[in-house]
Amino acid sequence: MELIKPGRQYDFMGKRWLFIGFSGILLLLSIFSFIKPGPKLGTDFKGGTEIEVAFTAPVSASDVREAIEQGGFSSPDVVAVSDPANPNRYLIRVQDVSALGDAQKGKITAQLCHPDEGTPLPADRCPVQLQAHEVKFSPGGDKIAARYEVAPDLEGIKKQLAGVEGVALREGANNPVLVSERDHKVEIYLKSKGDQLMDVLRSSLGADKVPAQALRVEWIGPKAGDQLRDSAIKSVLVALLFIMAYVAFRFDVRFAPGGIIALIHDVGIALGAMVITQREITLSTVAALLTIVGYSITDTVVVYDRIRENLSKHRDKTFAEIINLSISEMLGRTILVSCATALSLVMFFIWGTGTLKDFAFTLVVGIVVGTYSSIYVAAPLTEWIDRRFFKGSSYKRKKVSRVRADKRADAVV
Repeated sequence: MELIKPGRQYDFMGKRWLFIGFSGILLLLSIFSFIKPGPKLGTDFKGGTEIEVAFTAPVSASDVREAIEQGGFSSPDVVAVSDPANPNRYLIRVQDVSALGDAQKGKITAQLCHPDEGTPLPADRCPVQLQAHEVKFSPGGDKIAARYEVAPDLEGIKKQLAGVEGVALREGANNPVLVSERDHKVEIYLKSKGDQLMDVLRSSLGADKVPAQALRVEWIGPKAGDQLRDSAIKSVLVALLFIMAYVAFRFDVRFAPGGIIALIHDVGIALGAMVITQREITLSTVAALLTIVGYSITDTVVVYDRIRENLSKHRDKTFAEIINLSISEMLGRTILVSCATALSLVMFFIWGTGTLKDFAFTLVVGIVVGTYSSIYVAAPLTEWIDRRFFKGSSYKRKKVSRVRADKRADAVV
C-alpha cells in the first residue's frame, strides 16, 4: 500500500522555522500548565490511601463523597469505574495515609506503660506483664509491635488501648497476638485508613449498600512518594542519555542533539497534555512517557538512516535537499505505522477504564507529536547544527563535487 507516489518530494525544510516556532509555543504552554492549573499527582507520588469498592446497590458519586467528608476525611476523590458487571463500582482516594497521628502514638505508648525516664509508672495500672519496654508503629499506622520482659497479658493490653480516642482494634479472634513466646513480642492490629473508610461508608450509606470488604486497598507514604517521583525523573533522564550516546555512535555527533531535543519536545508536550486535561500523573504515566521515548527515537532513527544513505548516494545535493528527499521517501511508511499504532490505542482510550485510559491518552498524544517531531524538529535541527557548528560540511561536499565534475568535463574537452 502506497500513500505517497514514488519520486514525489515535499519541501519540508522550507517551512521548518514555522513549525519549530509552533513547537516552541506548545512547549511553553506545557511549562505554564505546571504553574496553572498545576499537575494532578496520583497517590504514587503524593501519598495517600486508595480503595476500590463495588457497592451492592445503586449509589451516586456525590453521595459517596459526602459520606466520606462527614466521616472526617478531607478532599476525597471519587471516580466511577466503568464495569458492565457492576455499575456501582468506585475508586476512592484520600490524602490520609497513617491511621495514627503523632499525638495518638504518644497516647498509645503511654497506655502500653512504656517506661519514660523520670516518670514513675502507676503500679495499679501498669503491672509488669503490661509494661511494654519497646513499642514500634508500622508506617501505615495499622500495626503496633510491642515487646515485654515477661509473658504479656493480652486481654489487659486490649483494655489498655480501649482508652485511646480514635484507636480501634481490627476485628478478629486473635488480636492482639503473641508472635514470639521467647521474646514476648506482641503484634496489635488496628483498623487502617482503608478499614476506617469502609466503616464510614457503612455507617452513612447503610450496610445493605456497602460490601463487607473492599476489592483492593493501597496506601503509600509521602516519603515513598518522593522517592518514586525522583526515581521516575532519573529513569527518564538516564533513558535520554543512553539514547543520545546510541545515536551519536550509530550515526554521527551531528545527529544526536537533534534526536534528543526531539525526545524532550515529545515528552514535554505529552506531559503538558496530561496536566492541561487534569489527568492523574502516576507511575503508569511514567511508563507511558518511556514508551513514547522509545517509539519516537525509533521513528527518528529510521529517518536518520535514510538521510545517511542519501548523503552517500546524492553527492550533488545540499543537506537540506537530502532531508527533503529522505523524509518524502519515508513519509508513507511513517504515516501508516503511526496511524496503525494510534488506532489500537484509541480503542483502549474509548473503552478502557481508569489508569489504562490515561495510559492510552498519553501514548496517543506522544505518537502524534513524535511523528511530527521526527520531521519538523529532529531533522531541521540536525541540518542547523551541521551548518552552524560543522561549517556546513554538506554544503562543502556539494561544492567539491561540482568542482570535480567541472575538472572532469575540462579534461574530456
